[in-house]
Amino acid sequence: MNIHESGENYLETILLLGKKLGVVRSIDVAREMGFSKPSISRAMNLLKDGGFITIDGRNFIFLTEEGERIAKSVYARHFFLTRFLTSIGVPDDIAEKDACRMEHVLSPETFEKLQQFSDERENSK
Repeated sequence: MNIHESGENYLETILLLGKKLGVVRSIDVAREMGFSKPSISRAMNLLKDGGFITIDGRNFIFLTEEGERIAKSVYARHFFLTRFLTSIGVPDDIAEKDACRMEHVLSPETFEKLQQFSDERENSK
């Protein structure tokens, strides 16, 4: 199943909150993302129906294998792009915002070439 940018952002947020808090609830996602509880509830139901998360009897949210794969991929792209942009002189706050947008639209081919370019640049120092 395909997932949209907003779904990727939710999954990435669940991944990071899970690392930070141990367990994640909808209210944690709402606070982190600055969205209303009803909006988060709807999104969580869509992610659950899509097979990206599970929600247990205590309303704790867990990533499925597919959800975790997507979340880790999005986070890796975000981390790399933020680091890359700051390395070429983009201010931290702008790099963070731009990386958040770029992580969703770059093709795998372009992302791979950026990584290769960055690696070659590092190795030539």
